[in-house]
This record gives sequence, structure tokens and C-alpha cells, in this order.
Amino acid sequence: MECTQKVLHSGWYILGNEVKSFESKFANYCGTEYCLGVANGLDALELIIHAYGIGAGDEVIVPSNTYIASILSISANGAIPILVEPELATYNIDPALIEEKITPRTKAILVVHLYGQTCDMGPIVDLAKKYNLKVIEDCAQSHGAIYNGKKVGNLGDAAGFSFYPGKNLGALGDGGAITTNDKELFEKLSALRNYGSHKKYENLYKGYNSRLDEFQAPILSEKLNWLDEDNAHRRNIANYYSANIINSEIINPVVKSGADSHVWHVYPVRTRNREQFMNYMDGNNIQTLIHYPIPPHKQEAYKEWENMSYPISEQIHSEIVSLPISPVMDLSDVKYVVEVINAYHSS
Repeated sequence: MECTQKVLHSGWYILGNEVKSFESKFANYCGTEYCLGVANGLDALELIIHAYGIGAGDEVIVPSNTYIASILSISANGAIPILVEPELATYNIDPALIEEKITPRTKAILVVHLYGQTCDMGPIVDLAKKYNLKVIEDCAQSHGAIYNGKKVGNLGDAAGFSFYPGKNLGALGDGGAITTNDKELFEKLSALRNYGSHKKYENLYKGYNSRLDEFQAPILSEKLNWLDEDNAHRRNIANYYSANIINSEIINPVVKSGADSHVWHVYPVRTRNREQFMNYMDGNNIQTLIHYPIPPHKQEAYKEWENMSYPISEQIHSEIVSLPISPVMDLSDVKYVVEVINAYHSS
């Protein structure tokens, strides 16, 4: 690719002009003052929590049905993840259940815009203001999603993005970014991602080595030009699914008011006989996936939670199935998926 040849010929491979250019472009896209490229989405969240000084004994509220990375970012800092159940219809954290989990040790609310739909941020931000908490966004699946006219990455105090290849905005390898309007946080993070250093061999903090690759940055810059168009295509597919999948055994996802621009990283349906349904789809040459089969509190990594009960999350994780959705799908592909699903009957 021409853009990677340019990097090769420049001779500058770490934190060079391509990363700076992408950071500026992505900050402008999200509507934030600052953007920092980091190595991956997990690092983005972990660095934010570290930079805010959240650590041992502190609590961070997080949804109980998120991907494990959201929770790992809290644990890695020595803080305590406090799980809150989602709304069954949207799969996002239920704002009505957050306040009862806030204690004097609570320092932040980590929201996850799961599957590409924004959380109901209005009441969450209000709660954060009431209790003087930080709001951290996990935007790993929601690049370009909008809530009441503002893009994700600009709905809280800071946000972490993943550019894993399968994301709506994906690199050709790992990558991530942090967006914020907080200058002090930005300056601290600029050092933390680079061994805790602004100036070579002078280390202000016990930092990390977490930097977006100079080769991935121009690829992301180019792909960012097409993100809104790709998201619009995903939205068209999702709208067709929602309007035309009519089967009493299949529960379609719900788009909540205020989530102006769901970007449909995943189109998740639910069905009680999941294995049978997936086998049926596979028999008709349609691949389905599970995002995600095991809830965090049932993972071996968090066996201290094994006796905890989160029934809504458990139901979601036992029933959820992801249908094909991609910018490269055409209408005939989508119609075929719908026809096959509408003919499905469990035995």
C-alpha cells in the first residue's frame, strides 16, 4: 500500500507523523479535543483508569454482560469491578440499577456501548455529576455511533477504542485509541503510554509501552474516510433484518430512543434453542457466532464471583446469537438470511 511505503521510506516507525495525523483526524471525527493512539483497546481503558489514579480498594461500576476486557482493565489497576445488570431489550447497562451500587469507594462508571448501540447516557452522566464520578466509555464496538447528536468518545470524561481488524474501524493488526477533552489527562496519558516519559530517558511515571503502530495509523486514517458509509450499510442491513425477520422463536434487538445512530457492529438475536438454531443456520450455509457465550462472573478468571447471580446477563449469554452483518454483504445475501430464519422451527 502507498501509505505503508511512505512510512518505510520515512525511516520513522514509532510515534511519528502518521500517528499524529491519525490522532488529529480521529479527535476531529469524534468531536474531542484530544486523541492518543495506543496499542489496543484494553490498554486504552487500563491507561485511562491508571491516569485517573483509580487503584486498590476503589470501585468501578461496569456492566455485567460486557466482554471480559472491560472488566480486566479495572482489575489490572487493582480496583474492584462492581457489576450492574443490563436492560434485556438493549443489552446495555441499566441506568436505573446503577445508583444502588454506588458507595463511598466508587470512583467511576465504565459504560460499554455494546454491539454498536450507545448506552442511555443522559441519566448516567447525571448520576456521575451527583456523586462526583468519572464516566469512562468503552467504545470498542461503537465507532461512529451517536447519542443525542454527539458521537461516542465524546459522551463522558474519556473513552477507549479498539481497532482490532474485525471492528467497524479496524486496522490490519492490533491498535487502539483514547479520546478526551481533559488536557491534564491527555498530557499524563501521553507520557504513560510511552514508559511514563515525555522526554527520552526522563520518566515522570511508572508507565507502559503502549503505542499505536506507525504502519497502522495511515491505514486507519484511510479507512476512517469510509467509516460513516460502511456504518450506513450496516444500518441498512440491520433495518432490513428488523423489519423482515418475523419468527416467534427469534427475538430481534431493540434500538432505544436517543441512540440516533446505532452502528451495528453485531446484529444480535436471541433464541431459547440456540444450538439447534445455529446448526440449522450452518446447514443452510449461514455462519452465526456467539457474542459472548460465558458471562464474566462465570469465567474461571473471576472464580471468586462464581456464586453470584446475574440472571439477566445469564439469560442473554445463554440465548444470544449474532447474525451475519458486514459492509460487504449485498441485499441478496441479507434476503437469503431472512428467508432461512423465517422458515425455522425448533423441534
